[in-house]
Amino acid sequence: MEKRKERGKEGVRQLDNQVVVITGTSSGFGFLTALALAEKGYQVVGTVRNQESKERLLAEAVKRGCEHLVELHFLDVTYQDQVDVFAEQVKNRFGKVDVLINNAGFSTGGMTELVEMEAWQQQLDTNVVGAIRVTKAFLPMMREAKSGKIINLGSISGRFGFPGLAPYVTSKHALAGFSESLRLELLPFGIYVSLIEAGSFQTGIWEKGLSGIDVEKESDYRTYIMKLYENAKRTVEQAADPMDVVGLIERICERERPKFRYQVGKGVKVGVFLKAIVPWSIVERIVMKKMK
Repeated sequence: MEKRKERGKEGVRQLDNQVVVITGTSSGFGFLTALALAEKGYQVVGTVRNQESKERLLAEAVKRGCEHLVELHFLDVTYQDQVDVFAEQVKNRFGKVDVLINNAGFSTGGMTELVEMEAWQQQLDTNVVGAIRVTKAFLPMMREAKSGKIINLGSISGRFGFPGLAPYVTSKHALAGFSESLRLELLPFGIYVSLIEAGSFQTGIWEKGLSGIDVEKESDYRTYIMKLYENAKRTVEQAADPMDVVGLIERICERERPKFRYQVGKGVKVGVFLKAIVPWSIVERIVMKKMK
């Protein structure tokens, strides 16, 4: 890989033979990031859930001429034994991990009263505990090397509670708290944890999350849920290009000392700022007005 230097206020990083592990490369940000980083010359080790996803990603890598830098493994982050085997395979194959990107996740929608506990557990086990499992598996390598970066794909949902998406919002709030603690734990070892707080992008996650809501299950919620559908549809239509997030990930990978929080997406920075200064009663009125 050709050596390059990236200069900026967050430091200078000379890139050479960087190994990047990315979970959840079957679609969305993970899929696009795997290809983009391989094109840049990174050795990408991605994870997928099935053969179809593996073939699709490899086929795209062949089109872009970077298939020699993409290695894919089957992994379900909710199984500890699979995570342990995967980490051992990476260690034996490459001997190091320079960047770990915790991207695997999905969105569960529905009113809290109506979402089954099994769905809650699956949401948290994948989006939160799954990220913790993978991180713990790779930390020994990073700590011994006294270097590395961990990038957690969070969401604006880690800052705001959206009605009808309580399971997903809960998982992203938890991921943010985990990331903050982890950042402070690992700084003494030269390992930098970054959290990307992404807004709405054209990845399909919102449609999948809301598609499972049963509007007939509880009539008292029907009108509210239909309004949520309408707002979600408008949000998706106005969503930004996911390559904005991919570009941000590339920049974080190139920084020597990346910062902790990165916000990306339409209105995200403004929204975070306003929530910090606007009284909660006003926030409630705004949301209720949109729901009427």
